[in-house]
Amino acid sequence: MRKKRPKYTINIVKERIERLFELAKENLNKNPERSRDYIKLARKIGMKYNLRLKKEQKRSFCKKCNQLLIQGKTSKVETYSKKKLKIIKCLNCGNIYRYPYNK
Repeated sequence: MRKKRPKYTINIVKERIERLFELAKENLNKNPERSRDYIKLARKIGMKYNLRLKKEQKRSFCKKCNQLLIQGKTSKVETYSKKKLKIIKCLNCGNIYRYPYNK
C-alpha cells in the first residue's frame, strides 16, 4: 500500500503549479517557447504528485502542443447558444476543444 503524501507537500505543489501558469502568461508575448515549457512542467509536476489541475487551468492550454490559449491571440472561440456549445480552436496546432456552454 502506498504512503499518503503530507498536506504541506501537496500545498507546495499546488503553489508551484499556480506560479508556473502565471509565468507562462507573463512570457507568452516575449518568449512563447518558454511559455510552453512552463505549461509542460506544470503538467508533469501534477502527474508526478497525482494532483488534478483546476478546471480553469485545464481549459487554459492546448493538450496537444502545450500552448496557452488566450482568446484572439492563440485561440479562436465560437459559441453556439442553440446547442449550448463553446468551441475553442488552437491557432498553433489546429486542435479543437468542445465544452458545454451556459449563459
